Amino acid sequence: MSRVDHDLHASHESGLSRRDVLCAGGAAMFSSLVATLLGGAQPARAQALNGPVPEVDRLAVRVVTDSYQLAIAPNMKVGEVEVQRFGMPPAGRSLLGEFGLAMHLESRRGEETRNMLLDFGFTAGTLNNNLQMLGIAPESIDALILSHGHYDHFGGLVGFLQQNRAKLRSELPLYVGGEECFCSREWTIGKPEDFGVLDRKALAEAQVKVVFAETPALVAGHAFTAGRIPTTSFEKVLAPSRMTIGVKDGVGCFPDKLPEAKRTASVIPDDFEHELATCFNVKGRGLVLLASCGHRGIVNSVKRAMEVSGVKKVHAVAGGFHLAPQKEDYVRETVSALKEINPDCVIPMHCTGEVFISMVQKEMGDKFVRSYTGSRYVFGA
Repeated sequence: MSRVDHDLHASHESGLSRRDVLCAGGAAMFSSLVATLLGGAQPARAQALNGPVPEVDRLAVRVVTDSYQLAIAPNMKVGEVEVQRFGMPPAGRSLLGEFGLAMHLESRRGEETRNMLLDFGFTAGTLNNNLQMLGIAPESIDALILSHGHYDHFGGLVGFLQQNRAKLRSELPLYVGGEECFCSREWTIGKPEDFGVLDRKALAEAQVKVVFAETPALVAGHAFTAGRIPTTSFEKVLAPSRMTIGVKDGVGCFPDKLPEAKRTASVIPDDFEHELATCFNVKGRGLVLLASCGHRGIVNSVKRAMEVSGVKKVHAVAGGFHLAPQKEDYVRETVSALKEINPDCVIPMHCTGEVFISMVQKEMGDKFVRSYTGSRYVFGA
């Protein structure tokens, strides 16, 4: 019997109800009990980044889910980066696209290999289909990473876990940037819409171990996160969603586990302080930064990674840059700032938008890679 099952069984055997707990000590005590039952009483913490960041010999990033695929796009090489396209699928089958992002990361250091999934797209159907099409075995996964608490990044996770539970390693770590990942949300652009909530109980049932990486931390021994990303550049954080603070029907975020300024609120705009940038230091190349959505600003994210790692050379910047909603002048300023950073390769995905893509093609054409679902990018030897 797992620890979670044991705790639930013990609560049932004792006859302890929600009403009993409230009468005994109030809502705070009940919140504490629920946290214990869902594995949150003593949350695991990622190993802090206290020294030099790890160096890997090679990194391959596969786009598992994004908005579209171009089956006839050619393989190519951009500088030292190898671009491998998926190509034409067999008759009757296809990679699926949606407004969501998921990536498979394979890193190698000597004889040691790590496989990770970074984000999980909008739906489990798309994620599971594409993983199978791409030949990514669930049993090979060493770690899961959730960049932030938006449904288009975690929507496929629970269904993936349910379909592949028997194949996945026990206590598979899921790295998150903060308790905010578990808050229920509404999308507030236009007519407010339910934007979902990550089911912590479903994670516990799948024997997933939630690991908090709120400060710069190691991920599976090969990668690192930049921790909370300060807004130090011209970039501004947009708030297209709002979070509801609290737990209802066993799902939601625990106020006492949030930053102090958020604990007494009921509903607050998203500020994405919990958003993770996942980074690798590739031997002889430099930093590869994967900004799944870049709500805190892609320039802020890159500069933060450089600061915490001490690595000044940026090899590649990839992922969602969240520039689609921004005005043209703002996008132009972003391109100028990236030109100053001078990465070897820029690979925009997901929420970046066509205005940025058009500009970077024109001004950084020798560094630009057009990304499609199924594409694989290889950095290093």
